[in-house]
Amino acid sequence: MEHQYTSRIFWTGNLGTGTSGYKAYARTWDIAITGKKIIHCSNDPLLGGDASKMNPEDLLISSLSACHMLWYLHLASDAGITVLEYEDSPIATGEILKGGAGRFVSAVLRPKITVADGADLDSAMAIHHEIHKVCFIARSVNFPVFYEPEFVISHL
Repeated sequence: MEHQYTSRIFWTGNLGTGTSGYKAYARTWDIAITGKKIIHCSNDPLLGGDASKMNPEDLLISSLSACHMLWYLHLASDAGITVLEYEDSPIATGEILKGGAGRFVSAVLRPKITVADGADLDSAMAIHHEIHKVCFIARSVNFPVFYEPEFVISHL
């Protein structure tokens, strides 16, 4: 079964003369999806973008992390593991090749997961290695994704 996702991207960086010169335009754009808040974005600051705005690389690593989290919560629930809190600080490593072409070479997801007292931590850890089989984003990237979870046991 196929499912489609749609988006609208609007370049907002015309400073008056369009792309008449490399420095004549801003690398800013908006993501506008019907019924959702507009996200103001820019290029990576290394490539002339605005560091205060999300860039495509930020969005990719955030999407990878969020997809992993949502599947983790699902699989933990199925396994009888009660997750009370989940936060991640993922890191993606990219390289820029001669000529300016870039790519991601790896990512590390580093979730801090608080589980209820009595949780089977071996099972909680094993879930991370099952997610790449089902997560849309993880199944779509062509670079390795590693996991360095930290578990906290809640004694509430």
